[in-house]
Amino acid sequence: MKYLRNRHFFVVDIVLLILASYLSYVFRLESIHLGRYFLLFGIFTGLVCIFLPVVFWRFGLYARYWRYASVEELTLLTLGVSIATGFAGAMSVLVAVLWPETVLFPRSIPFIFLPLALIVTAAPRMMVRLIAHRKAMQTGNRSAIRVLVMGAGDAGTMIVRELQRNPQLGMDVVGFLDDDQRKHGVRIHGIPVLGNRTTIPRFVQQYSVRQVIIAMPTAPGKSLREIVQICEDAQVRTRIIPGIYEMLDGKVSLNQLRHVQIEDLLRREPIQTDTAAVHDLIYGKRVMITGGGGSIGSELCRQALRCHPSMLIIVGHGENSVFEITNELKSLLKTIPQTTGNGKVVTEIHAVIADIRFPERLHAVFAEYRPEIVFHAAAHKHVPLMELNPSEAITNNILGTRNLLQVSETFGVQRFVMISTDKAVNPTSMMGACKRASELLVHETAMRTGRSYVAVRFGNVLGSRGSVVLTFKRQIAAGGPVTVTHPEMRRYFMTIPEAVQLVLQAAVLGKGGEIFMLDMGQPVKIVDLARDMIELSGLEVGRDIDIVFTGLRPGEKLYEELCVPGEIYQPTCHEKIAIAVNATNTISPILHEAMIALEAAASDNDRAGAREILQALIPEYQPAHNMTQVPPVALNRSLMSSNGNGRKPSSVSGTATVNHH
Repeated sequence: MKYLRNRHFFVVDIVLLILASYLSYVFRLESIHLGRYFLLFGIFTGLVCIFLPVVFWRFGLYARYWRYASVEELTLLTLGVSIATGFAGAMSVLVAVLWPETVLFPRSIPFIFLPLALIVTAAPRMMVRLIAHRKAMQTGNRSAIRVLVMGAGDAGTMIVRELQRNPQLGMDVVGFLDDDQRKHGVRIHGIPVLGNRTTIPRFVQQYSVRQVIIAMPTAPGKSLREIVQICEDAQVRTRIIPGIYEMLDGKVSLNQLRHVQIEDLLRREPIQTDTAAVHDLIYGKRVMITGGGGSIGSELCRQALRCHPSMLIIVGHGENSVFEITNELKSLLKTIPQTTGNGKVVTEIHAVIADIRFPERLHAVFAEYRPEIVFHAAAHKHVPLMELNPSEAITNNILGTRNLLQVSETFGVQRFVMISTDKAVNPTSMMGACKRASELLVHETAMRTGRSYVAVRFGNVLGSRGSVVLTFKRQIAAGGPVTVTHPEMRRYFMTIPEAVQLVLQAAVLGKGGEIFMLDMGQPVKIVDLARDMIELSGLEVGRDIDIVFTGLRPGEKLYEELCVPGEIYQPTCHEKIAIAVNATNTISPILHEAMIALEAAASDNDRAGAREILQALIPEYQPAHNMTQVPPVALNRSLMSSNGNGRKPSSVSGTATVNHH
C-alpha cells in the first residue's frame, strides 16, 4: 500500500466503490441477494464509478501527494464524494421515476452509500500517509536532538507539525511547555504539554534536551528575558520564532527559526493597528518614499507595497541602497496577490537617484511621477558626525525638507509624513536642532495649505544602520571591549517594523500640522543592552569581554525626551500614538528669515553662525559637549493612557534639564 501512486488510486477507487455500493444495498435490504433491485444497483454503481473519478480529477485529488495529506485533502475528498453521490443518486431516482414498473430504487441508498464511499476512498490514502509518517518517525529519531517547545499556541503547533513532517531536520520534540495551566496534560499532535517555563530545568535533565524552541511571537521582552535566563541556567541552547512585527503575514515556518537576538529581549507587547485603514489610504495611490534605501525608508517601502499602491517611487541619494531595495521589492511583488477585494492593481516600482538638496531635480521627479503621498525619511542621523559637519546637517535635514515641502505643495501632494526623532526635543545636538527646524517647516506648510502634512517623532530603532546594536555586534565579534559612553545613558528603542507600522497609522490619523509621538515604552540602559548582547553571544562580562566607558560624545544626552515645552499632548484613538494638538502654535515668527540665514551660513561653512541662528529659531536648543540631566519622569506612559475615566487629557510640559558646563 505504501507504494501506491495516484494512477493506482483510480483502480482502487473503482473496486472499492463497487463494494461500497453493494454493501449499501445489503444494509438496506438486509440480504446479500439483490433480486429485483439488481438492475438499478448496476445503474447506480456505474454512475458512481463515472461521476466520482471525474469529480476527483476536476478537484485535483489524483494529483495529490498523499503521504503529506492534510485537512485540506480530506475536505476536498469529502466534498468530491458528496457531489458524485448526489449526482448518481439524482440520476438513479430519475430512472426509477421514468420506469417505475421495471426499475426499483430504494431512495435511502445514497445516504447509506455516502459514509461507506468516504471510508473506502479515504482509507487507502490515509494509510499511505500513516505508513510514511511511522517510517519517518522510526528512521528519523535515531540521531535527532531532543527539543522542547516553549509555547503551545498556534506558532508552537505549526513548528511541531513541520518538524514531524521533516524528520531529516534532526529534531525530536519531546514536549510542549506553556504557562497556561489549562493546557497542561493534554496532547497536541501527539506531543504532551508538560508544564510551564519554571519546569524547563527539570525536563531538560529528564529528557536529555539539547535545545528549547521559543514559539511565542506575541510575548513581550520581559517574558523572553526570563525564559532565556532559565535556559541559560539549565545550560540548554535556545532558538526563537521572530516577533509578530517581523511576520507581517502572520505565517510561521521552520526557516524563520533563529537564535535569540537583542531585539527579542527588548520586544514589547504587540499593538493593534488598523491595517484596513492603512490599506485604504495607500491602495491605488502614487506613493513616494525619500530615503527609501535607508533602514526606515526600506521598511516603509516593504509595508507600503503590501497595500497595493499604483506606483511606488523610491527616492534616494545612495545608488547601492536604492538598487538593493528595488530588487528586493520586485521579488517581493511576485509573492503579493495583485487582485484584492477592491479589484486588480498592478504596482509600478520606480527607483530614482536624487538629492533632496537640489530643488530643480525634485521638481523634475515630481513632474514625471506626480506622487499623491510622500513619506519623508531621508536625513543625516548620526549625532557626532553632524556636530563635525553642521553645514551638511543644515542643507540636507532642513533645506532638503524645505525643498521637498515646496515641491509637494506645488504638485498638490495631499499627504506628507516626515520622520522625526526624539532628539528634536530640547535639542543639544546639531542633528536634533535641524530635525526640530524641519518639524516647524512641516507645521508652517500644513497651516498655510490646510493639507495633511504631519511629523512623526520616535526614538532609536533596533538594527538600523549605524545603530548601537550593530556597533556592539562588531565589537563582540572582534573580542571586545564593548564601549559605552556613560553608565547612566538611556535610550528609547523600537523595532523597525513596529516603528513603520505606527508611522503608517499616524499617516491615517493626520489632519494637518500635527506632531505624532509614538509610544516608545520604557527607556533602556545602554550598559544593560551591552551586557545582554554579550551574554546572548555565550560570553561573560568581565571574563571574556570587558565593557569600557568612554564618556559622552559631542551633542549627546544621557536621556532622550519626548515632550517639547509648550506642546499639549493628547491620546488619539490609537493607544500607542499621542498627538501634539497645538504644534502649529509653536511656529517661530522668524522661520523664513532663519531659513535664508541658515542657507547662507551653510554655504559659508559658518558653524558658529549656524548655531546662533538655530538658537534664535529654537530657544530650547542648548548646544553642549557634556551634559548631566535629571532622568525624565514617566511622561511617555502617561501620555499614551486613554482618558477612559471620563477626565480630559491633561497637557504635559517638557522635562527639565540641568546643564553643567
